[in-house]
Amino acid sequence: MTNSKPYHIKSVTEVHRLMELPKPHHPLVGIIDLSEKPESDINSVTFDLYVISMKRGCNKLLYGQQIYDFDEGLMAFFSPGQILRGEENGPPPNLKGWMLFIHPDFLWNTPLAKKIKQYEFFGYSANEALFLSDKEENTINSIIKNIQDEYHSNIDKFSQDIIVSHIETLLNYAERFYQRQFITRKITNHRILNRVEDLLADYFGNEKPAEIGMLSVDHMAENLNMSPKYLSSLLKQLTGLTAQQHIQAKLLEKAKEKLSGSELSISEIAFNLGFEHSQSFSKFFKTKTQLSPIEFRKSFN
Repeated sequence: MTNSKPYHIKSVTEVHRLMELPKPHHPLVGIIDLSEKPESDINSVTFDLYVISMKRGCNKLLYGQQIYDFDEGLMAFFSPGQILRGEENGPPPNLKGWMLFIHPDFLWNTPLAKKIKQYEFFGYSANEALFLSDKEENTINSIIKNIQDEYHSNIDKFSQDIIVSHIETLLNYAERFYQRQFITRKITNHRILNRVEDLLADYFGNEKPAEIGMLSVDHMAENLNMSPKYLSSLLKQLTGLTAQQHIQAKLLEKAKEKLSGSELSISEIAFNLGFEHSQSFSKFFKTKTQLSPIEFRKSFN
């Protein structure tokens, strides 16, 4: 019987205890071998830690809108507070890989403490994981070995800086590989781009803005079965614009159409586009065009 409430893990030591492993070499950072994972009825967990995992040997995985058969290295990134859910029927018997756990206190007073929040892939969903080639996987695994070797050595005043440097290198490689993934999975990604355009056209082509308000990135991502951050990262790579910028571009296009081709008042146009107040619409329009809605409309007379 599985637990419905996520099991809350607060420390690296608790991870080792749950995994039935010896005490960790370092209290704030640790790497475990997934092949040593014991059977457990715990199906979901939440951590007070940053978690980076590499898996190999999962038979099928839902990625975006498609299911892939693969035997590639697969990386996923989780920030403190996110819920990690296990495979529905338990982990496959041939599962290999590792998990890196980093307590936020380990990054305290280092530049990475702030920078780590800027890596958007910590906000991606599990089905938006990073697929690695053999060469990329070897690169990542060599960094993991460096981290492991360092915290297995005697801890001294240089240990933290060296390990943090390796972690930052790992994250920078992950960012590079994600950009590669956005490019190499062109067919799937361009289908998503088409769906974004269709969603925007449907939303602004009907009465939805007036009925339910301004279209949000969260709403768009939910309709596309993606996380908001992944959607924005993907669109940024494909088009140079984030998801929010796509919404604003379509919003501006529709505003110009209504101002130039209808006799609706500014307040009516603002309401029809999902704005609660006409002042907010006017401010948005002027920010984007350097003209007020009235000035823009007058330029057509």
